[in-house]
Order: sequence, then C-alpha cells, then structure tokens
Amino acid sequence: MATALSRIDPPRQPAKSECRVALVGFGTVGSAVARLLHARRDDHSLRLSHVCNRNIARKKASWIASDIYWTESIQQVLASDAHVVIELMGGMEPAHELVRTALQRGKSVVTANKQLIAHFGPELLELARENQQYLGFGACVAGGVPVLSGLHDGLAGDRIGQIRGILNGTCNYILTRIEQAGMSFEDALREAQQAGFAEADPTDDIDGQDAAAKLAILARVGLKVDVSPRQVVCRSIRNIKALDFEYAHEIGCTVKQISTAKLKGGQAYLAVEPSLVPNGSPLARVAGSQNLVVSTGEFGGETTFGGHGAGGDPTAVAVVSDLLEAARGRSRGIELPDAAVPCEFTTDQEAPHYLRFVVRDRPGIIAALGGALARCHINLDAVLQKPGHAKSALPFVITLEPCRQKQLDSALVEIAKFDFLTEAPVTMPILN
Repeated sequence: MATALSRIDPPRQPAKSECRVALVGFGTVGSAVARLLHARRDDHSLRLSHVCNRNIARKKASWIASDIYWTESIQQVLASDAHVVIELMGGMEPAHELVRTALQRGKSVVTANKQLIAHFGPELLELARENQQYLGFGACVAGGVPVLSGLHDGLAGDRIGQIRGILNGTCNYILTRIEQAGMSFEDALREAQQAGFAEADPTDDIDGQDAAAKLAILARVGLKVDVSPRQVVCRSIRNIKALDFEYAHEIGCTVKQISTAKLKGGQAYLAVEPSLVPNGSPLARVAGSQNLVVSTGEFGGETTFGGHGAGGDPTAVAVVSDLLEAARGRSRGIELPDAAVPCEFTTDQEAPHYLRFVVRDRPGIIAALGGALARCHINLDAVLQKPGHAKSALPFVITLEPCRQKQLDSALVEIAKFDFLTEAPVTMPILN
C-alpha cells in the first residue's frame, strides 16, 4: 500500500473500557463490518478508530463517524493505539506480514483470510501465544456459520473423527443450477458469474482449492491434526453434466462438491471432490450458495452447522463475533485452539463408486470394462443406461461395490486404452 495519509480531526480520547479497532480493507466485507460496528455504536466496548485502504478519497463513507482516522498506510495502523487489527485485505502478502507484525507489537488480530490461516495458521497461532494476543479466524470457514467455534468450544467434550461438508457456495450454486435447469456446466458458471457468486477466474472454486483451504482449517480445529491445503486431494466439478444428475436420481442421490476430513487409526484422509450424496442426507438438501458442515463425534454422533457461507453481511457477523471475543480476552485471558499434532496422511479410501462412460457402441463393451475392473479385484454393482442417445456417443453408468481408490485408479489406467471411449470416464465416490 502507499504511504499517503488522509488527516482529519484527531480521535477523541477513549473511555478506559473501550477496545479500539483498526480495519484494514474496506471492500465488500470490510464495509459490512464497519456498518455492523456503526449499528452497535451504543455498545461502548468497541470503537472503530482506524480504516486503512487504497484510494481512501474514493472509499470514504459519509455514514462513518467523523472521528475515525482514514489512512492508506499499513505502517500507520501498526503504529496506532488500536488494540485489535481486522485484516480483510485477502491474499497472502502483505496480509501475512501485517498479521505477524501486529501480533508482535501486542495487538490482537481478527481475519477472514482463509488462505492465510490455512498456510500460516500454526506459525501465527504460536506468535499469538508468545505475545499473549488473540487471533480470531472464525470468518475463514462458512462465513456467518459459527462452525469453528462450535467445533472448538461446543464439541470440546467429544472426540471428532470426521468432518464432512459443502464449503464452497460457488460450486454448490453451479451444481444446483445444472440439476434444476438441466444446463451445461459452462452456462451454469456464466450465470453464477453474472449473479456475483463466481469470480472472473473461478479456478480455485471449481477445482477445489478454495474448499481445501477451509477444510485444512476445519481439520486443524476439529480433528486437531497438523495439515496443509497441499495434503488435501482435490478433484474438479468441470466434467459434471446434467446427465450425471439424471443417473444419480435413478439411485436416489444427487451430486455435490463434498469436502471430507477423516481421522482413523492415526491416519488422516482429506479430499474435496464431486460426490454422489443420498437424498436422505442433510448435505443433499443444501441449495444455491448455502454452506453445511456435519461433524461426527465418537460419543455425540452427528452435529450439523448450516447457513449462509458467503457475502458481506454474514461474514461481517463472524468477524465482529471474533472481535468481541478479542475484546473480552483483553481482560480475562486468551483462549486459542490447541496445537495440532502431526499424523500420517493417506489418499486411499474405500467407497462405492459411480463411473459414467460415453462410448461408440459395439458388442463386448460391458465385458471389456468388467474384465478390467475384475483384474483389479473390483466388483460391479449395477449397470444403468437411459434410452434415446446416439450409438456414436452412447452414455451409460456402472456403479461399483466398495473398493479402494488405488484399485480404481489402476483399473482406469487400463480402461483409458480402450478405443471405444469417446471421452474420459467421470468417476465419483458414493457417500454412505
């Protein structure tokens, strides 16, 4: 950021109990946070004292109190008398350096930056402990849904073995539109972009990296494993068609981008992938841009967290909730998630699978596919074929009995050599 500074009247002297707050980033979420703090102005425990953003002459809002200090300089924020810094810039740098320096200078930090926490969370949490400051990141996962605090506090007495959810509203919106309107992936993506649910470059969303960052944070807080987003298996939703929903409906399922973190026997499995979800699952009923997380505990069973996962207002609620926790922490001590412990990671899970093929029809295709699967010790469950398609590009589906991912990968290598395929097979696990 530039170092220019907009000077206005100096801030009034705060009451002794006030927690002064510096807001860095005044975009969609930042302005929503400021509005929420403005609406709470009768609560004298919090006071927005600084706003930092590029082009402040254009960004200044007339409804914000006149005694707030506007600046384009991060250094001005770090040198200020603010007790808490809210980081809403996004990206890795200079956000990483801002958060590090703020903690080192005795300021608590609240952030909605999922990539920052997913990649640097352990380092920043340790820095917060060393300096007896609060690092709040509840807004990093599922927006206004209090899933992180629920896992850390509400389910602290249980031993969580699995977290599964829909963590990316963009993908869920696209898949919902493909299912409801029968449109292509490309048309559904275009509609999501026009509606403001998808970025101009949606790669991180549709290929799973956005959800992988959130899943890594969930696994750290809920499963207490030391995990990086790079250890999450990611598979894209790009190849999902309306036809896949038709076949999924035939077996009582729908298609969702599912994020799964599972810990069993000292091994952790983490994946973000399109999956067939039984219609009776709460995950199947999540529509549009909603988020849902289901945790499974050894003693308490399933607990579900759901709500708006994106947008300025829901995310602002999560940010201000963390801010209130930071303000309380100044007087009663700091509470942070326990340090995560290392574990082994695996990419090989056992599950039933859905395989969709498109072929040039001829005798012996099912026998050839069945033989390739049998050589990898995989059993067929069912074969589904809808009428009305051309023989030159005939789609059909094979469902498989539970098999390990390595077995399936080996079979797909052999299947890829068959000359009757007109496109690569689409594979998805079927959730049980």
